[in-house]
Amino acid sequence: MRQDIARNYEEAKKQYASHGIDVDQVLAELSDIKISIHCWQGDDVRGFLFRDQELSGGISVTGEYPGAARTPEELRADLTKAMSMIPGTHKVNLHAIYADTDESVDLDQLEPRHFQKWVDWAKEQGIGLDFNPTCFSHDKSKDGFTLSHPDPEIRQFWIDHCKASRRIGAYFGEQLGQTCVTNIWVPDGYKDVPVDRLAPRQRLKDALDEIFAEELNPAWNLDAVESKLFGIGSEAYVVGSHEFYMGYGMRNNKLICLDAGHFHPTEGIAGKLSSLALFTDGILLHVSRPMRWDSDHVVIMDDELLEIGRELVRNHLLHTTHIGLDFFDGSINRIAAWVIGTRNTIKALLRAKLEPTEKLKQAELEGDYTTRLALMEEFKSYPFGAVWDYYCEKMGVPVREEWLAEVKRYEQDVLLKR
Repeated sequence: MRQDIARNYEEAKKQYASHGIDVDQVLAELSDIKISIHCWQGDDVRGFLFRDQELSGGISVTGEYPGAARTPEELRADLTKAMSMIPGTHKVNLHAIYADTDESVDLDQLEPRHFQKWVDWAKEQGIGLDFNPTCFSHDKSKDGFTLSHPDPEIRQFWIDHCKASRRIGAYFGEQLGQTCVTNIWVPDGYKDVPVDRLAPRQRLKDALDEIFAEELNPAWNLDAVESKLFGIGSEAYVVGSHEFYMGYGMRNNKLICLDAGHFHPTEGIAGKLSSLALFTDGILLHVSRPMRWDSDHVVIMDDELLEIGRELVRNHLLHTTHIGLDFFDGSINRIAAWVIGTRNTIKALLRAKLEPTEKLKQAELEGDYTTRLALMEEFKSYPFGAVWDYYCEKMGVPVREEWLAEVKRYEQDVLLKR
């Protein structure tokens, strides 16, 4: 342990201890939190099943930074490198198009064996895997509809794909001993104002009912459903709205996914957490950073991220909330994007844990809003950075911006040679 880091940490501990905060205990709790790191940042959401298929479903990745992963082996190597610079042991989130197989297989025919190399790698890394059916970038999704498609044959294709995805998720959970969250998102919607808003939602509900009819061990697989406000090509109407999935999730005991970029541009998801927590057994988060629209920028430690962290900590929601990342930026080093976004998410949780939550709640309960505001503001300048540096050093990952030099070396030695 570097002496300057240890010395700064001991001084920070004293300051936090004066408010009853046990920093050692905070770091022990932090090390148990798993962030689900999304694989699709590493190759601009191309996947490996249909490499020549153009992105669709309102998804767009901009930028031509060199070094995007071209094969499953390259993507796993990049993820391994990124995780070596992130404190803690986490998970990796896969989409169905990332199957690692030499077979020519369509989405509705996918089986666990097509992901065996991912499972073997996850075992080596000691991590868990999450999963998502890929209901976009496919010939059968080109008209903008999947699970709510009016053509029963096309709709059945997507139903079968989602069924297969749940079985793959359960296999991940069984093999790795960590519950897999399998999340369903579909881009279905109309570009202009529809006449019938009900029928597509009825079809989506019936499709989901069929998908979830097969009972799977919840210790292996948990199902989630994800809404969206609008997308490119579905500006006027999205079938799977927040209200639709909130109702469906509550009635059918499914995790409701809140994606930070899937609501109005000025609408944050932090305030939704306490409401959902009262009526659900769990929540899935997709932590992203929208800019102008659902543009999925790399997560920074902004006000919204800090508020999400505070809501999770203050309301004791971490044990029932699954935290995943969802951004894709092709304009910067993709490994750096993972490191920045994941480290910031962990930092936000740490900062929330280093607040005198019970003292703040008591002041609020007593109507002492002066104390509440004063403490909340003063704690913004408490020595959080010293605690973060110590945590990184203790967990064997680079301190502060030291990780950037390692990313640059990897870029020269590996990425630029692709």
